[in-house]
Amino acid sequence: MTRTATGPPVRAERTETERNRAPQAAARPRARWWADGAAVAVGTALIGWEGSRLGQWVVDDAAITFAYARSIDEGLGPVQQPGAPPVEGYSNPTWLALLVVGRRLGLFDHRAMLGVPDLVLYPKLLGLLCAAGILVAIASAARLLVTFSWVVTALSGVLLAANISFVAWVFSGLENPLYALLAAVLASVLVRACATGTLLDRGPAVSSGLLALAAALTRPDGAVLAGAYPLLLLLSVRRANLTSRMRPAALSIAAFTVPYAAFLVWRYTLFGRLVPNTAVAKAQKLPEPAVFAKTIGELLTFAGWSAVLTALAGIAMLLARRGPLRAALAAVLVPLSLTLGAFGVLQRDWMGLYRFATPVWVLATMAVALTVTALVERGTPRGRVLTAVAASLALLLSWVGQWQPAAAFRARPTLPMCNIVNRDGVIFNEYADRLGMRNASLLLPSLGGTLLTSRHRVYDLAGLTEPRIAEALAAQDTKGLQAYVFGELRPTFIHAVGYWARSTGMTAPRLTAEGYVPLMRTNEGTGDWVLADAVDHPERLKSVRAWADRAVPKDYESGHHSCGGVLRPGRSSAHDS
Repeated sequence: MTRTATGPPVRAERTETERNRAPQAAARPRARWWADGAAVAVGTALIGWEGSRLGQWVVDDAAITFAYARSIDEGLGPVQQPGAPPVEGYSNPTWLALLVVGRRLGLFDHRAMLGVPDLVLYPKLLGLLCAAGILVAIASAARLLVTFSWVVTALSGVLLAANISFVAWVFSGLENPLYALLAAVLASVLVRACATGTLLDRGPAVSSGLLALAAALTRPDGAVLAGAYPLLLLLSVRRANLTSRMRPAALSIAAFTVPYAAFLVWRYTLFGRLVPNTAVAKAQKLPEPAVFAKTIGELLTFAGWSAVLTALAGIAMLLARRGPLRAALAAVLVPLSLTLGAFGVLQRDWMGLYRFATPVWVLATMAVALTVTALVERGTPRGRVLTAVAASLALLLSWVGQWQPAAAFRARPTLPMCNIVNRDGVIFNEYADRLGMRNASLLLPSLGGTLLTSRHRVYDLAGLTEPRIAEALAAQDTKGLQAYVFGELRPTFIHAVGYWARSTGMTAPRLTAEGYVPLMRTNEGTGDWVLADAVDHPERLKSVRAWADRAVPKDYESGHHSCGGVLRPGRSSAHDS
């Protein structure tokens, strides 16, 4: 035995038994890493397999960002197509940046492989990589909390793969997977800080602020995550004085606020707005409490009340126990609550399947997997069996409840980009070819696939890339919108059906009164129209109408989910590949 200058006696040598155990103890974390890695690989494969069942589907709104990525990479700036003015018709700058990088590297918007354009393959690959990153973040957090962290990771992979809402929007071409990854990494940072007693350190404070910044630049509602770190301080730091709480909180807020303020200055300087033009068009407002509660209730119903109530019971049991696991679980529940609240505030999304809930699914899955694993590890033999059985039954019921919506979505996914390419981009190019028209313009509400393939100047009837139309829609000023469309834009072609024809007044009587003649009509009397004065060869109209009645789909669901080869402006049926 030896004695240190300031401490108790310390043994100079280990016993033979301790020396034999040391290599085993050192090898255990390495073995857990292998198990965690295998769980990440298997979970990613499961999520990828479920995503592959959606085929080539990419939602059309994602293609709007694709078009902006093309323009930026070609040096045209943030415009929807050559010759258009700068308009922030996107709300996902970080996702846009990944697409621009991919295009610059030749991975995006360059070629097709086996008839599938890389416009489809590249964003789906990004989604798969983000899914893998989510599982890595979950594994990183779980390693400090439970012995069998690979169980947490594997269970998370299974749960996410079984959730059609998560899978669909991760592989939709939109920014959802990146937003979900940032939320998962933020939760992992907070969990590790709580588990290691470093929550007040500079690293977690700054990292939390920067991750929230990235989330806000991925989707506007991601800004709510800036409150995760300060709120967690209020909940978990009990013995520190007020100053020690305020300093790291201020540091985290500054890490978010300063660069975000600089971004807002840049946005206002370039676009003249503090919010993206998409936000103006959607006219987001705070909902009534009853609407908020109904929105949250619908999401929980989709998740399955058996799973929700079982999870809440398990979480309550863990929170009732003292120890590091309670604080670490709070580090997941705080950002989960914030993203769930943001989901309740956002207006109902027309795309369906709870598109805005992707980070909620990830954080909820993380909390559930940690809870189930911790209860099984720490429970009595009987308690372990009861926990495993209750969790399995609840999750099975939830999974069975999603069979029907999953099958329905796979059969008819939300507005595929390729349908818009084939229905609007190709068809209106063909109209112009058959009518012998050049330098035409086109007004329609479905923009993404059209921007990628149309050779016309495109105007957005939905207002996402048209500030004047966005303002009119937000104010419900139908007369002002029509005055702008017919008095200033005067598009050569107009396509308006269903909701967009009714809500904007682009009906057959009004179009006829403004000098437009039909090329193809739907059952409602609306459809494809051309400005009569712009037709240099009126004698061709009859043959074009006959062709349209035979060849043009009457709605967006009649198209194909395949786009063929490379998508370029000017593509028509004669150029399909």
